[in-house]
Amino acid sequence: MAQHDQLHRYLFENYAVRGELVTVSETWKQMLENHNYPLPVKTILGELLVATSLLTATLKFAGDITVQLQGDGPMSLAVINGNNRQQMRGVARVQGEIPEGADLKTLVGNGYLVITITPEEGERYQGVVGLEGDTLAACLEDYFLRSEQLPTRLFIRTGEVAGTPAAGGMLLQVLPAQETQAADFEHLSILTETIKADELLTLAAEDVLHRLYHEEEVRLYDPQDVEFKCTCSRERCADALRTLPDNEVDSIIAEEGEIDMNCDYCGSHYLFNAMDIAEIRNNASPADPQVH
Repeated sequence: MAQHDQLHRYLFENYAVRGELVTVSETWKQMLENHNYPLPVKTILGELLVATSLLTATLKFAGDITVQLQGDGPMSLAVINGNNRQQMRGVARVQGEIPEGADLKTLVGNGYLVITITPEEGERYQGVVGLEGDTLAACLEDYFLRSEQLPTRLFIRTGEVAGTPAAGGMLLQVLPAQETQAADFEHLSILTETIKADELLTLAAEDVLHRLYHEEEVRLYDPQDVEFKCTCSRERCADALRTLPDNEVDSIIAEEGEIDMNCDYCGSHYLFNAMDIAEIRNNASPADPQVH
């Protein structure tokens, strides 16, 4: 049985091509826990999660990444936030009827794929790609070709294992500044394309690589854990409240008795009463515990 939620990097000894393999089932499950999305939205969030993990690993930076789909369709937004430690969270906004079996174009409508990279050091970068491809993988391949000029292939699989949603993916990319024959990259892509969802989602990484590339020499590196982690906190909510006009905050307290701040990503609630607000204004740390 595969160790779920791990990212594996690998390298072909005889080709200037690198690969990645990731499974994100547990992370995906935790991401969906506090939401009741229609199935097509769940699936696209799973694909986006796989893609973000693979993308983060190729970009080699320390910092945060946001990958989002936005458009005028019934799913106006789907976003994954992650970082180089493979800590991920995600959310979608649905504003209309989602047809059963809706594909990417039906969900997003006229829209874009936006990739924002915020390194701990250096400049923030944002790339925007129109949704030319029929699938998320095709759109991302297009992004790599335009922005990095690196031939890249993504293979994303979603499904169920033992009745639980499961998702994973693989990526192949030509190494920068190295000569690779197009025919060699195509050969490896054709082999990788044959991976079945149940194999990717249930077999150990070594077994997947052997199944696909048993005639090639492949070097597999130590895996990196992938996990669901929300960055919301009581302190961040307090910081947000500090930016609001006092009369607006006082008005909510007068009407409701307290302010309930809810995190879209993980469903946590943070409650602030009049005493908390007074402490925030005095720059003290609010004392109330977090309420789930």
